[in-house]
Amino acid sequence: MSNIYVARSVKLSRWGSDVGLGKHIYKVGIADRDPKPLAAAGWAGEADWAIVKKQDIDGLSEDDALARLARREKMIDPNLYPKLKGAVGVFRLTETRVENHIVVSRALAGDSDRRDLKLKPADFAAYLIHSAVR
Repeated sequence: MSNIYVARSVKLSRWGSDVGLGKHIYKVGIADRDPKPLAAAGWAGEADWAIVKKQDIDGLSEDDALARLARREKMIDPNLYPKLKGAVGVFRLTETRVENHIVVSRALAGDSDRRDLKLKPADFAAYLIHSAVR
């Protein structure tokens, strides 16, 4: 069984903020085994990657998942930014899109209670996984 995972690097987020991409940068991928060794090896020249969330899936390839996500969110082109060093599946997100997703999901579930949202990396990861899988 495959795992879809979302990883985050604090150093890459800081770099993204410095170059104008924003601080919400996440790596999405699919692995046949536990993705923690992949994160430990690192992507984009950074070794501080941490798996924020993972989920078991069947019948979804990494190319399909990334294509689905690229229709909704901005995938950073690794050819335009040498810092990424060819890392595919790095996405930049905005807080507004994730907040809207959470509000609509709560409303559809019948929990339309109006609460202030304080987004965490797990919220961004849940949004990315939901968008890639559906």
